[in-house]
Amino acid sequence: MSDWVPVPEGRNSLVESLLWIQTLLPECSCLPTLDAFFTCRKNVLLAKSTSTQIEGVFAATRGRSVPEEQEALLQQWLEEGAGNLPASESAPAVGKVSVTLTSDWLEGSELLMTSLSDLNSAPEVTQCAGQQLTELHALASAEPQDHAVTELAKLAAEETVAVAGSAPWAAVVPQSDHQIAGGAAIGVEVQNEDPAVLAWSLACDAETVPTEPPAWPIQDTIQFSPLLTEVPYHEILWRDWEDLSVQPCVLEQVSKNTSLFEFRVMSYNILAQDLVEQGLDLYLHCHPDILNWNYRYPNLLQEIQHWDPDVLCLQEVQENHYWEQLEPTFKEMGFVCFYKRRTGTKTDGCAVCYKHSRFQLISFSPIEYFRPGLDVLNRDNVGLVLLLQPLLPEGLDLKAVSPLCVANTHVLFNPRRGDIKLAQMALLLAEIDKIAKTTKGGYYPVILCGDLNSVPDSPLYKFIRNGELSYHGMPAWKVSGQEDFSQQLYSRKLLAPLWPSSLGVTDSCQYVTLCQPKKPGRHKYSRDFLLQFQFCDVACKRPLQLVLLEGVTDAKPDRPAHWPKPAAMVKDPDPQPFVPRSSGVIQHGLNLTSVYSHFLPQRGRPEVTTMPMGLGATVDYIFYSAEPVENGNREGRRLYQDGALKLLGRLSLLSEDVLLLANGLPNPFCSSDHLCLLASFGLEISSLREG
Repeated sequence: MSDWVPVPEGRNSLVESLLWIQTLLPECSCLPTLDAFFTCRKNVLLAKSTSTQIEGVFAATRGRSVPEEQEALLQQWLEEGAGNLPASESAPAVGKVSVTLTSDWLEGSELLMTSLSDLNSAPEVTQCAGQQLTELHALASAEPQDHAVTELAKLAAEETVAVAGSAPWAAVVPQSDHQIAGGAAIGVEVQNEDPAVLAWSLACDAETVPTEPPAWPIQDTIQFSPLLTEVPYHEILWRDWEDLSVQPCVLEQVSKNTSLFEFRVMSYNILAQDLVEQGLDLYLHCHPDILNWNYRYPNLLQEIQHWDPDVLCLQEVQENHYWEQLEPTFKEMGFVCFYKRRTGTKTDGCAVCYKHSRFQLISFSPIEYFRPGLDVLNRDNVGLVLLLQPLLPEGLDLKAVSPLCVANTHVLFNPRRGDIKLAQMALLLAEIDKIAKTTKGGYYPVILCGDLNSVPDSPLYKFIRNGELSYHGMPAWKVSGQEDFSQQLYSRKLLAPLWPSSLGVTDSCQYVTLCQPKKPGRHKYSRDFLLQFQFCDVACKRPLQLVLLEGVTDAKPDRPAHWPKPAAMVKDPDPQPFVPRSSGVIQHGLNLTSVYSHFLPQRGRPEVTTMPMGLGATVDYIFYSAEPVENGNREGRRLYQDGALKLLGRLSLLSEDVLLLANGLPNPFCSSDHLCLLASFGLEISSLREG
C-alpha cells in the first residue's frame, strides 16, 4: 500500500475510523488489529488500578463504542507505529486521520492535588519522556514488517501475564522490572523499589523547569498533542501540607516576642491484621497480596517515618505485632511507647508513642470502658491518657512551657448503640479532667486523638466540640450519625440518667471523688426568697417520713387562687423520697475544637478519613484545646480561637471521588482502610531565662 486511505468526513471517532479502514483493507499490516488495541488498553488499565473489576470492564467495552480514553490509547499506538512506515508511505496523499484529546480525558488530571505539576516535572518523568523519544527514533529506522511482528508478540506476552492466575492486579507486581506508563517503559532503577517506598521518597521540594515537548520524530506527519502519562497512586493520593501559621489570625495571636515549642501529632488507625482476616468481605475490592501484613507493615512504617511525628496515636494495633515489630522499631526511631489492649478476647488496642528527645512522661493512665453489670458499658474498647512535659533546649527552664495532655481512644463501632458511645466518651473525658486539671482549677492544653466512629456534626461530635448535649429521648442510632435507622418501628431511646450513679461519674464528666466539696456552714436565705416556694408542688406534698400529729402535720396547705396551678403529674405507684434526678444533659469544660474543617473548599466536597464498603466518611479526629470566642455561637456551634496551644499546620485530607480513583482503601499505596491525620502545634513558652 503506497498511500494512506482517506477517511470520510463525519467520522470523528478514531476507533470508528480504524474499524472502517480495517473493513476496507484487511491485509494492511501497518495498522493494529482490534485485539492488539484492546490488549494495550487492558495492560495500561492494569498498571493504573488494582480493581478486580477491570476484567469485566474490559470485556464489556469490546462490543460497544469505546470512550475517549481508548481513543487516546489507540492514538498512542499510531504515534509509535508511525515510524514503521516506508518513506513513500510516511506522507499521506489525501485526508489524514485527525484526533484531538477531549476534555473527558483531561478530567483525571484535574482531580489531582495541586502539587502534581511538580511531580510531573521531576527527573524521573523527564527521563521517561526522553526514553520514549529514543524509542520512537529507533522505531523509525527499523524494518516495518519485523517491528510489527515484534510488537504483536510483545502484546500477546503481556496479555498472558495479565491473565495469569486470574488476578488482573498480578500484572502490576511491586518489584516488577518495568511498568507501562503512558506507553513508555520506566527504567528498572526507578521501579525496582516498593511502590510506597518510592512514593514517600520523592523529593517534593525540588523545583524542576518543565521541558518542552519533544519534536515529532517523523517529518511530514500530523503533530499530535503530547501524550498523557498514566497517573501513579502516589499522585492520585497526593496530600498537601497546609501551613496555617501564615494566616493573619494566627500571626496576630503570636507576638514577635513569643517563642513556641513546635511539635507534630499523628493519629492513625492502622487496621489490625486479625480484623482484616475476620472481615474479608469488606475488602473484596483489594487484591489479597496488598492485604498481607508483610506487605502492609513496611508501607505503614514508611509513611510514619516520612511524616516524622513527635507524638503518635495509633488505633487497631494488634498485640503481637506491637510487641514483636512495632515497639522495637519505634524505640529505634526514638519513641517511648505505651500500649493498651482491648479487654476480653480482643487482640488489638491503642498505642501512644512520643519522642523522648522532645517530651518526658509525667503520668500515664490506661482506661477500660468495660464495666461488669452495666449494659451501657459492656464493650471492650479502651483508651489512653498521658501527661507529657515538653523538653526545652539546655539552659531553659522546663516550667516555662505548660505540660501537654494527650489522649487516644477507639470508640465502639456499632451505629445502633449511641448510648455506649456517649458513656465511653464520658469516661475518657473524666480521665482527661483528672489528668489535665491544674492546681488552680484550670486545664493544661489537651490533644484528643482517635477513631470515634461518629461523623462530623453528629450529636457525639457536637458534645465534644460544644461541651454540652441534651440527650434525653434521642434515638440511640442518631448519636453517631453513621447510619439512618429512622424507618425502624422500634429503636432504642436514650433516657436520663444515661449511666448509674454507681459509676462515679457526674453529668459534667468528672469523677465524683474529685469534684470540689461543698463549703462547710449553713446557707442563709432571705424570707422573701423562701416565700417563693411556699406553695410549690414539693411543699404541698406531705413527706412519707413525716410523723403524723393531729392538728399539726395532718393539715394540707391550701393553695391560693392566684398561685399557678401545678403541671399535670403522673401518679407514682411506688412513691419514694424525693431525690434530685438527672436533667438529661451532659457537659464537659475542656473547650475542644477540631484540627480539620471536614470540608474541602477547593473541591466543594467533604473530607473523608475512611471508605467502608466504598462510601467515604470522616470518623477520625484530632481535637485540641482552644479558647471560646466571647459571645461566639453560630447556629449552635461554639466558636473558638487559639490559646496557649496554637494550630500551625495540618496534612490535607482527600475526598471520596479521589479515593475512588485509587480503588478505595486499602490500596497498594495506603495500607490501611483509614487515612492518617497529622497536625503541627505550637505551645507558648511563657518566659525564658538562663539555667
